[in-house]
This record gives sequence, C-alpha cells and structure tokens, in this order.
Amino acid sequence: MVDKKGKFKVVFTDSHLFKPREELEALKGLDCEIVQAVCKSEEETIAVCRDAHAVLNTSAKIGRRVIEELKEALVICRYGIGVDTVDIPAATEHGIIVANVPDFCFDEVADTAMSMILSVPRKVHLLNALVHQGIWKKDAAKPVHKFRGATLGIYAFGNIGRNLCRKAEPFGFRILVHDPYLTSESVRGYPVTLVDFDTLLKESDLISVHAPLTEETRHKFDETAFRKMKPSAFFFNLGRGPIHDQKALTRAVKEGWIAGAGLDVLEKEPPDADDPILKLDKVVFTPHYASYTEEAYRELQVKTGENAAAVLRGDFPKYVFNGEVRANARLLKRAAR
Repeated sequence: MVDKKGKFKVVFTDSHLFKPREELEALKGLDCEIVQAVCKSEEETIAVCRDAHAVLNTSAKIGRRVIEELKEALVICRYGIGVDTVDIPAATEHGIIVANVPDFCFDEVADTAMSMILSVPRKVHLLNALVHQGIWKKDAAKPVHKFRGATLGIYAFGNIGRNLCRKAEPFGFRILVHDPYLTSESVRGYPVTLVDFDTLLKESDLISVHAPLTEETRHKFDETAFRKMKPSAFFFNLGRGPIHDQKALTRAVKEGWIAGAGLDVLEKEPPDADDPILKLDKVVFTPHYASYTEEAYRELQVKTGENAAAVLRGDFPKYVFNGEVRANARLLKRAAR
C-alpha cells in the first residue's frame, strides 16, 4: 500500500506483523508518502527502501548490502528492544540513526518467563494433555520438586532479568546471575549472587535466558554448556533463538542431560514441521509471543512512530541505539542544507 507522494518517504518493511496505526498519528502533518510492504528478501527491501527517509523494521534483515543502497535514509526504527536485524556498524558508518524502544515489554516477558518456570517443572502441560485424553493420573508427573530453596539462574540481568528476579523472589528461589557487563556493586539491592558462566550452569536448577543476540551470545548454550547442567535442571529461552544451539538442546533433552525446557524462541522461526525438537514432550513452546499484550504493542507502535517523526522533524529521537552516529548523522547534514 502506498499513500500519496510527499516530502518524506516512510517504509514499513513488515506491515503484516505491525499494521500501522499509532505510527500514522505520530507522522501526521509531516507530508509523508507511506509505503506498507512485506519484505522477505534483501532484494525486496532494497527495492522498496532505496529512496526511503525512514524505515520502520521488525523482521526484515537490513544488513550492510541493504544499508549501502539506502541513499536517503535518515533513520531505521526497530520495533522492540533488540536490533539484531540491523547491521549497526554499517548504519553508523553511513550516518543512519538506529532507534529502538528499550523500555518495551519488561513485564510481559518476565511474566511469560515466570509462567514457564512455574508450570514446566510441575509438568502442567503433560498433565493437561493426559486429562484431555481421559487419563486422570497425577503420578505421570513424577518427579516434581519444590521451588523454595531451588536455584534459579538468570542469564543477562538487564531490565527484563531484573523484573523476573523481583517476580521470582517471593517463591523462595536462590537466585544466581551471570552477566559479564555487571559488577557486584551494580546488582546491589537485588537478592542475587553474581557468578561466572560455569557456576551458573552447574548450580542452577532452572536457567532463564534474557540476553540480546550478539556474536558473544550466539550458541552460548551449546553441547558443552548443556552437559555441565544438572540432569534435573530446566532451560528457558525468552531472549533470541540462536543463543541456544538447537541441535544440542534437542539432544540434551532427548538423552537426559537436562530435564526439560521452555522456549519462546527458536533458531528458525517458524520451525520446520519435521524439526525433532517439536516431538519432545519435555519441551514447552510459545511462538515468540512473550512480549505481547495489547497494551504493550500499542505503546510500542506509538514510540516507534515517535522515533521516526522526531528524525523527520530534524531532531534526534528519544531512543538512539547507535550513539556514535551523533557525530556524522545524515540528519545533521540535511539540517545544514
């Protein structure tokens, strides 16, 4: 869908995922041509975004090749906290602001993590399936262990990890945290112990992942990591799918290196129908929905639209992910004309 020609071209690369609503309100009065696209390849993204001034992005990959073709782009606005769809160094090099929404979905993801942490080890999913089959047999859940005194490990202690910590505290967990960017002083006030990665793996009864996807975190949970966990431990990933090696996780559950898993994210989304991990009844899945509530998504669309509108008005947006761009932003050059 393309609106009338205007002074600025604004492209939504994934309009099938976020139907523009509040964003259009934020852009009102800016004389914009609005293009709602569904970009499934780099070629499609380049074709529709080559002359765009603002690109609003969810899942379309915006790598260096794409960025080099964005001749007019002032800003790439990401829906959400993560920016793993965008080549940040390339955008910065070309003077393109990357804006995200870092205060998005703290409660939603932590709530989803907590729901998995409470339900998966208690085998709620298994017993529910049996009851639907007419089987009334609580012994099928054995063994189940109490939470009070169990060790919850949190991998990455940003806003979501901290939110999860506060929700988990009343259940009596001992809470361990691994985050290489933090010090004991920076977690003061939270009921946690900062530990190295090996300690997190070896001592945790449950591990919940809340890290962004980076070269450092990609496949952080691989075969070596899963083998270090307790056979009675559970693994939860609500960050990004490639943080765990899915083949290794499948083997870990199937062969009993760990007791089970709860996954909101997978390495490939949606997964192939014949992916062996889907056959494991000790793994519970949700379809990358942990961030969702009606309220959170509305706020996300408002803030993403406001990020784009600020740049088109000649200002830096509230949320600038690549702060280094402030020195060479195309925005500054345009304003100087």
